[in-house]
Amino acid sequence: MATTEIITVQRRRKYQWPEAQLNLWLVIMIIASSVILGVFSYLTSVQNSLKLGIPWILPYMISISALCIIFIIILLGLISQRQLLPGVVVLGSFILFVLWLTGLIETSIQLYGPSGAVNSYCGSRPNTQAIDSLQTAVWLANLGICTDFRAAFAFEIVGTIFLLWMMVMAYQVNRDDFD
Repeated sequence: MATTEIITVQRRRKYQWPEAQLNLWLVIMIIASSVILGVFSYLTSVQNSLKLGIPWILPYMISISALCIIFIIILLGLISQRQLLPGVVVLGSFILFVLWLTGLIETSIQLYGPSGAVNSYCGSRPNTQAIDSLQTAVWLANLGICTDFRAAFAFEIVGTIFLLWMMVMAYQVNRDDFD
């Protein structure tokens, strides 16, 4: 009696990620997430010290930037094991893109929105006739908050664009579309 033997061959697909672009993306996103985490944490502590209410955007962006750092750490773990899959990257980047875009829209409203926005207080200068140390300290603190808020807004723009770029890059890696 003849025996039939079934042989299955499992082929594991290897994805070729462009190293320079992936490393650049990782560095820029770590910087953007860290800046946003630091700025919004600082603004939260300022709000607490002044015993003012905390706008929802501050803890929201702290959480989102922390999630992005966790996502990057997971990506670094997958890269070190050579198991970085484009599907994982597209899914994570899309989720973070939507969250960052929401934060970007709200930050722009808080910064440049209607009267009472942060930017409307950024142009005020102390009275040059009677400058005292308290008035100068308040002005410097106000200037620092305005600068921090603008920096966070700029890094949110960069992070949102880079998350979109990562989705496109992962799609190209999945299709083997890199030259």
